[in-house]
Parts: sequence; structure tokens; C-alpha cells
Amino acid sequence: MKRVVVTGMGAITPIGNDINSYKNALWAGVSGAAPITRFNAEKFRTRFACELKNFNPADHLDKSELRKTDLFTQYALIVAEQAIQDSGIDFSTINPFDAGVIWGTGQGGMDTFEKEVKQYVQDGFTPRFSPFFVPRLIANMASGMISIKYRLMGINYTAVSACATSNTAIMDALNYIRWGKAKVMITGGSESPISDASIGGFCSMKAMSARNDDPATASRPFDVHRDGFVMGEGAGALVLEEYEHAVKRGAKIYAEVAGAAMTSDAWHMTATHPEGLGASRGMELALQDAGLNSSDVDYLNMHATSTPVGDISEIRAVMKTFGNHLDQIHVSATKSMTGHLLGAAGAIEAIACIASINDGIIPPTINTQELDPEIPASVQIVLKQPLEKKVNVAMSNTFGFGGHNGIAMFKRV
Repeated sequence: MKRVVVTGMGAITPIGNDINSYKNALWAGVSGAAPITRFNAEKFRTRFACELKNFNPADHLDKSELRKTDLFTQYALIVAEQAIQDSGIDFSTINPFDAGVIWGTGQGGMDTFEKEVKQYVQDGFTPRFSPFFVPRLIANMASGMISIKYRLMGINYTAVSACATSNTAIMDALNYIRWGKAKVMITGGSESPISDASIGGFCSMKAMSARNDDPATASRPFDVHRDGFVMGEGAGALVLEEYEHAVKRGAKIYAEVAGAAMTSDAWHMTATHPEGLGASRGMELALQDAGLNSSDVDYLNMHATSTPVGDISEIRAVMKTFGNHLDQIHVSATKSMTGHLLGAAGAIEAIACIASINDGIIPPTINTQELDPEIPASVQIVLKQPLEKKVNVAMSNTFGFGGHNGIAMFKRV
């Protein structure tokens, strides 16, 4: 199979609106959580989230693009442009059928759906829907708009596997290049879930933290007093490229996409398997796919959303997977800083893994004040401060409602 490398990256996150600001905020342990400003959240159980800061899509897109697209597609277009510019690739020199897009989103155009339906009710149920209602709403529009903008005529679709979505998209893009079906793929994920309906729905499930008196410390993975995740928004994009193609054009290479895997818990609609059986098997399969051993992994970016059940089940999965090699791997949970970007989480966490390989820094888990006693001392969690360490291999875990487990692996070239 062909080797696949990362030659470009882009990110807009609650702690930074480009790759460098995002990385620097990770190393500094910055929290992106604050009271919600997008709408009046006073009526909800949770009144804070990790929103984008000092960011306006109108500064990056023309009026036509803004009119036709939902926020999640706007985020996708903006990070895709960042990643393409970063890669230095000139698509005019490539057969358009050799380049494609596999994107990810968990909710799609939730913002559009909510606004249009509200307007429909306010208008007395008069059918005055925008002609862009459906195109803005549907989840595949982000991948479609990226391909249209850059005339990428190869493989093009959207993956949806809840919070495992971005890793699903990355895995699929990896495999299409491996199989010789493409030379370049734009992949990643975007999400815009900070709206009445989305926040309200998760509040009803009591899935999110209700630490309204101290939002900045609400996302506290592994802490004995954790009470749920913190919603985040944004996007991350990667340019994946066939290794020989990248070398031939003199591209800078950030890392190799070593392998990936997916499994299913087949357990519960929203809860992870309590013993982490699906997650552990997914990590084992990702290692096999990459041709690596558990002892080769230096850093694991855990899914760890700060939920009572999820964090412990993942710890059990990690212990099962890495066994006697736990002393060689460091783990952390960057959602403590960014919040949980749902379908975009895997994309920005893949970037965190790649940054750790390039910069030799493992980002910390912030806010964790008292470790859950169920977590043994053998699990090396990077807490409060970043850790300087040479990282040759990094693994990224993502798990989603419905029992989806997506694992991606990156290694130094």
C-alpha cells in the first residue's frame, strides 16, 4: 500500500483561530469556556460553552458564500483554505480526478434548521422557507462546497459517526490514497452546535457540565468531581497526500498517517461500554493497521470528555491495550481546553497529535484537581503543565453516540 502523509493543516478553535495560535494555547493550558454569547441561555441548565473568539466568517468568505451556507460549512471552507495554503499545493497542476474531499460533521446545519423552523412558526406556519434551506442544512454540503471551490473532482462525501466522525473521515481519506484511488485528499471536520436546540437537547440529557459559576474549569477529565462535557465549536482540516507525490513536489511533511481503525461498542445508545471493550479493540486494530506495537506509542490524545462514565471506561480500555507498556506512554485530554467539538473533535485533536510530534511537546490536561480514585497511578496523565518529550508516534481516540469508536495514528517521517 502507498504511504500517506500530512502536508497541510488548518484550525479554528475556541482557543485559537489558526494553527499557531491553537498550538500555543494548547501548550499554555488555556481554557476556551465562557458564558454563551450566541443566544440567551439563561433558561438552560448549562449556560456556558467553548465558543470561537474574535472570529467572523465574513472576514474570510464573500457574500455569496455566506448567503448559501450554514456556519458549519463556513467553518469548513475557512479551515480548508488554511490547510491548502499551508500545504503549498497548486491544484491546477494536478488531474482534478486525483484530488477529493472526505469531510465530517455530527450535526450538519443545525443552526439553519433551527432558524428556519422558528421563522416558519413566527410567520404563522406560512411556507416561506429560504431556497437555500436544504442546501445549507444537509451534512454533505461542506465537502461539496470545498470540492466546488477548488475543482476537486475525485472522491467526495461526508462521514457521520457522531463524535468519532473526524477520525472516520481521516481513516477513509487515508485508505483511498493507500489504494491508489487518489493522490490528495482534504479531510477533517466542522461543527456549529452552539444554538438553543443543540444546547437544550444536551441539557435535557444532563450530558453537559452545569458548573455555571466557574465555566473555565468545568471541563475536568479524570477529576473525581467531573459532571459532564463542555460544548465547543470550530473546525480542523488536514491535507493528506501520497508520500511520493509530496516528495516529488518538495512539500513539507508534518507526519505520516500511520494507520486507523473503527469498531462498535454495540452496547448503548449514548454510553460507552463500561469495560471499554470496543475502544480497546479499536486501538489494537489501529496499531495493527500501522504495523506498530503498543510499546511504540509515545502519546495518546484521549477522547476523555469529562463525563463520569466515559472517562473511566476509556482508562480501562487504555490499560487493556497498553498493559505492561503503560510506563512508556503519556496521555492527556485536550478537551479540557477546547471543549467537545463533536464531529470536529477528532480533526483538531489529530492536529494536536501532529503538533506534539513536530514540537516535542505533549499538551496538558487542565482543571483536574483530584484524580478519580479508580484511575491507577500506572496511567501517566499529563496534568496542568505541558510535557517536553520526543514523540515519534501519537494516537488519537474518538468515540461517539451509537457506539462508534474511531482511532487514528500518526508518526514521525
